[in-house]
Amino acid sequence: MAGSFARTSEMLGAGRSLLFRPQQGVSRLGVDRLLRRHAGIRRKEPRVTDRLFFAVVPDAETAETIAERAAAWRARHGLTGRLLKAAHFHVNLAPVHEGIGLPDAGEIADWVARAREIPMPSFRVAFDRLTSFANGALVLTGEEATIGLEVLQQRLSDALDDTPRPARRYTPHVTLLHDGRHVEAEPVEPIAWTVREVALVHGRAGQTTHRCLTRLPLG
Repeated sequence: MAGSFARTSEMLGAGRSLLFRPQQGVSRLGVDRLLRRHAGIRRKEPRVTDRLFFAVVPDAETAETIAERAAAWRARHGLTGRLLKAAHFHVNLAPVHEGIGLPDAGEIADWVARAREIPMPSFRVAFDRLTSFANGALVLTGEEATIGLEVLQQRLSDALDDTPRPARRYTPHVTLLHDGRHVEAEPVEPIAWTVREVALVHGRAGQTTHRCLTRLPLG
Protein backbone atom coordinates (compact mmCIF):
# COMPACT_ATOMS: atom_id res chain seq x y z
CA MET A 1 0.00 0.00 0.00
CA ALA A 2 2.78 2.38 0.96
CA GLY A 3 4.66 1.51 -2.21
CA SER A 4 1.59 2.21 -4.32
CA PHE A 5 1.09 5.64 -2.61
CA ALA A 6 4.73 6.57 -3.23
CA ARG A 7 4.50 5.68 -6.92
CA THR A 8 1.28 7.76 -7.24
CA SER A 9 2.90 10.79 -5.56
CA GLU A 10 5.92 10.48 -7.84
CA MET A 11 3.68 10.46 -10.92
CA LEU A 12 1.74 13.50 -9.69
CA GLY A 13 4.98 15.35 -8.99
CA ALA A 14 6.23 14.64 -12.50
CA GLY A 15 2.96 15.87 -13.98
CA ARG A 16 3.16 19.04 -11.92
CA SER A 17 6.67 19.79 -13.17
CA LEU A 18 5.54 19.26 -16.76
CA LEU A 19 2.56 21.55 -16.19
CA PHE A 20 4.74 24.48 -15.04
CA ARG A 21 7.59 23.95 -17.49
CA PRO A 22 7.69 26.76 -20.11
CA GLN A 23 6.35 25.64 -23.45
CA GLN A 24 9.00 25.05 -26.08
CA GLY A 25 7.11 27.23 -28.57
CA VAL A 26 7.48 30.45 -26.48
CA SER A 27 10.75 32.18 -27.42
CA ARG A 28 12.91 34.02 -24.94
CA LEU A 29 12.70 37.05 -27.25
CA GLY A 30 8.93 37.08 -26.91
CA VAL A 31 9.18 36.94 -23.12
CA ASP A 32 11.66 39.82 -23.13
CA ARG A 33 9.34 41.91 -25.29
CA LEU A 34 6.45 41.35 -22.91
CA LEU A 35 8.60 42.29 -19.93
CA ARG A 36 9.75 45.50 -21.62
CA ARG A 37 6.18 46.37 -22.58
CA HIS A 38 4.94 45.97 -19.01
CA ALA A 39 7.94 47.91 -17.68
CA GLY A 40 7.14 50.71 -20.11
CA ILE A 41 3.55 50.83 -18.88
CA ARG A 42 4.75 51.09 -15.28
CA ARG A 43 7.19 53.87 -16.16
CA LYS A 44 4.70 55.93 -18.18
CA GLU A 45 5.12 59.57 -17.18
CA PRO A 46 2.18 61.91 -16.49
CA ARG A 47 1.32 64.23 -19.36
CA VAL A 48 3.10 67.60 -19.37
CA THR A 49 0.68 70.50 -18.86
CA ASP A 50 2.91 73.53 -18.32
CA ARG A 51 6.10 74.90 -19.86
CA LEU A 52 8.30 77.84 -18.92
CA PHE A 53 10.91 79.26 -21.25
CA PHE A 54 12.93 82.41 -21.81
CA ALA A 55 12.29 84.01 -25.18
CA VAL A 56 12.64 87.08 -27.33
CA VAL A 57 9.25 88.45 -28.36
CA PRO A 58 8.76 90.86 -31.28
CA ASP A 59 6.96 94.12 -30.67
CA ALA A 60 3.26 94.23 -31.53
CA GLU A 61 3.73 95.98 -34.90
CA THR A 62 6.37 93.47 -36.03
CA ALA A 63 4.23 90.56 -34.83
CA GLU A 64 1.34 91.79 -36.97
CA THR A 65 3.65 92.05 -39.98
CA ILE A 66 4.80 88.47 -39.40
CA ALA A 67 1.18 87.30 -39.16
CA GLU A 68 0.17 89.01 -42.42
CA ARG A 69 3.09 87.65 -44.38
CA ALA A 70 2.77 84.19 -42.84
CA ALA A 71 -0.85 84.04 -44.03
CA ALA A 72 0.32 84.88 -47.56
CA TRP A 73 3.09 82.22 -47.45
CA ARG A 74 0.59 79.67 -46.15
CA ALA A 75 -1.76 80.31 -49.06
CA ARG A 76 1.02 80.37 -51.68
CA HIS A 77 2.42 77.01 -50.57
CA GLY A 78 -1.00 75.38 -50.13
CA LEU A 79 -0.54 74.71 -46.44
CA THR A 80 -3.43 73.89 -44.11
CA GLY A 81 -1.79 74.12 -40.68
CA ARG A 82 -3.20 76.68 -38.28
CA LEU A 83 -1.19 79.90 -37.97
CA LEU A 84 0.03 80.89 -34.54
CA LYS A 85 -1.56 83.99 -33.08
CA ALA A 86 0.45 87.17 -33.59
CA ALA A 87 0.83 87.53 -29.82
CA HIS A 88 2.48 84.09 -29.65
CA PHE A 89 5.34 84.65 -32.10
CA HIS A 90 8.66 84.35 -30.30
CA VAL A 91 12.25 83.16 -30.50
CA ASN A 92 12.82 80.45 -27.89
CA LEU A 93 16.11 80.95 -26.03
CA ALA A 94 16.09 78.51 -23.12
CA PRO A 95 13.41 76.15 -21.73
CA VAL A 96 13.55 75.94 -17.94
CA HIS A 97 10.52 73.82 -16.96
CA GLU A 98 8.22 71.13 -18.35
CA GLY A 99 5.81 69.44 -15.98
CA ILE A 100 2.41 69.40 -14.30
CA GLY A 101 1.75 72.86 -12.96
CA LEU A 102 4.40 75.48 -12.26
CA PRO A 103 7.48 75.13 -10.03
CA ASP A 104 7.55 77.01 -6.72
CA ALA A 105 8.01 80.78 -6.72
CA GLY A 106 11.51 80.53 -5.27
CA GLU A 107 12.79 78.48 -8.19
CA ILE A 108 11.26 80.88 -10.71
CA ALA A 109 12.78 83.85 -8.85
CA ASP A 110 16.21 82.18 -9.04
CA TRP A 111 15.96 81.77 -12.84
CA VAL A 112 14.89 85.39 -13.21
CA ALA A 113 17.73 86.63 -10.99
CA ARG A 114 20.30 84.71 -13.04
CA ALA A 115 18.90 85.96 -16.35
CA ARG A 116 18.83 89.54 -15.08
CA GLU A 117 22.63 89.52 -14.71
CA ILE A 118 23.39 88.73 -18.37
CA PRO A 119 25.78 91.33 -19.87
CA MET A 120 24.01 92.02 -23.16
CA PRO A 121 23.07 95.31 -24.82
CA SER A 122 20.09 95.82 -27.11
CA PHE A 123 20.67 94.68 -30.69
CA ARG A 124 19.05 94.48 -34.10
CA VAL A 125 17.81 91.16 -35.49
CA ALA A 126 16.42 90.24 -38.92
CA PHE A 127 14.90 87.06 -40.37
CA ASP A 128 15.23 86.66 -44.14
CA ARG A 129 14.60 82.99 -44.89
CA LEU A 130 11.49 80.79 -44.87
CA THR A 131 11.83 77.02 -44.46
CA SER A 132 10.35 73.89 -42.88
CA PHE A 133 11.97 71.95 -40.06
CA ALA A 134 11.88 68.16 -39.90
CA ASN A 135 9.09 68.26 -37.29
CA GLY A 136 6.76 70.06 -39.74
CA ALA A 137 7.24 73.55 -38.33
CA LEU A 138 7.23 76.36 -40.90
CA VAL A 139 9.73 78.90 -39.59
CA LEU A 140 11.55 82.14 -40.25
CA THR A 141 15.33 81.92 -39.89
CA GLY A 142 18.34 84.03 -40.77
CA GLU A 143 22.13 84.00 -40.89
CA GLU A 144 24.38 86.98 -40.15
CA ALA A 145 21.48 89.08 -38.89
CA THR A 146 20.62 86.57 -36.14
CA ILE A 147 24.10 86.31 -34.58
CA GLY A 148 23.01 88.54 -31.70
CA LEU A 149 20.39 85.93 -30.77
CA GLU A 150 23.04 83.20 -30.78
CA VAL A 151 25.22 85.24 -28.40
CA LEU A 152 22.26 86.00 -26.14
CA GLN A 153 21.18 82.35 -26.05
CA GLN A 154 24.68 81.18 -25.12
CA ARG A 155 25.05 83.75 -22.33
CA LEU A 156 21.60 82.94 -20.97
CA SER A 157 22.29 79.20 -21.04
CA ASP A 158 25.58 79.75 -19.19
CA ALA A 159 23.81 81.87 -16.57
CA LEU A 160 21.15 79.21 -15.96
CA ASP A 161 23.59 76.29 -15.94
CA ASP A 162 25.68 75.72 -12.80
CA THR A 163 28.38 74.10 -14.97
CA PRO A 164 28.66 76.11 -18.21
CA ARG A 165 29.43 74.01 -21.27
CA PRO A 166 30.73 74.70 -24.80
CA ALA A 167 28.46 76.42 -27.29
CA ARG A 168 25.33 74.40 -28.02
CA ARG A 169 23.82 73.85 -31.44
CA TYR A 170 21.18 76.55 -31.77
CA THR A 171 19.20 77.92 -34.72
CA PRO A 172 17.28 81.12 -33.93
CA HIS A 173 13.83 80.92 -35.51
CA VAL A 174 10.23 82.08 -35.31
CA THR A 175 7.67 79.29 -35.71
CA LEU A 176 4.68 80.29 -37.86
CA LEU A 177 2.64 77.06 -38.06
CA HIS A 178 2.93 73.26 -38.32
CA ASP A 179 2.03 71.39 -41.48
CA GLY A 180 2.67 67.99 -43.06
CA ARG A 181 3.85 69.58 -46.31
CA HIS A 182 7.54 70.52 -46.43
CA VAL A 183 8.61 73.92 -47.76
CA GLU A 184 12.11 74.19 -49.21
CA ALA A 185 14.25 77.05 -47.93
CA GLU A 186 13.66 80.31 -49.78
CA PRO A 187 14.76 83.92 -49.27
CA VAL A 188 12.12 86.42 -48.15
CA GLU A 189 12.05 90.14 -47.52
CA PRO A 190 13.73 90.63 -44.11
CA ILE A 191 11.55 91.11 -41.05
CA ALA A 192 13.57 93.03 -38.47
CA TRP A 193 13.21 94.58 -35.03
CA THR A 194 15.37 95.72 -32.13
CA VAL A 195 15.66 93.25 -29.25
CA ARG A 196 15.48 95.25 -26.02
CA GLU A 197 14.36 92.62 -23.51
CA VAL A 198 14.06 88.93 -22.65
CA ALA A 199 10.73 87.50 -21.50
CA LEU A 200 9.94 84.53 -19.26
CA VAL A 201 6.91 82.91 -20.89
CA HIS A 202 4.41 80.43 -19.46
CA GLY A 203 2.80 78.15 -22.04
CA ARG A 204 -0.01 75.65 -21.49
CA ALA A 205 0.50 72.39 -23.41
CA GLY A 206 -2.20 71.72 -25.99
CA GLN A 207 -3.66 75.20 -25.57
CA THR A 208 -3.10 78.39 -27.53
CA THR A 209 -2.20 80.43 -24.46
CA HIS A 210 1.06 82.21 -23.73
CA ARG A 211 1.50 84.37 -20.65
CA CYS A 212 4.50 86.58 -20.03
CA LEU A 213 5.51 86.28 -16.37
CA THR A 214 8.25 88.91 -16.47
CA ARG A 215 10.31 91.01 -18.87
CA LEU A 216 14.01 91.67 -18.35
CA PRO A 217 15.48 94.68 -20.18
CA LEU A 218 18.85 94.33 -21.91
CA GLY A 219 21.73 96.78 -21.70
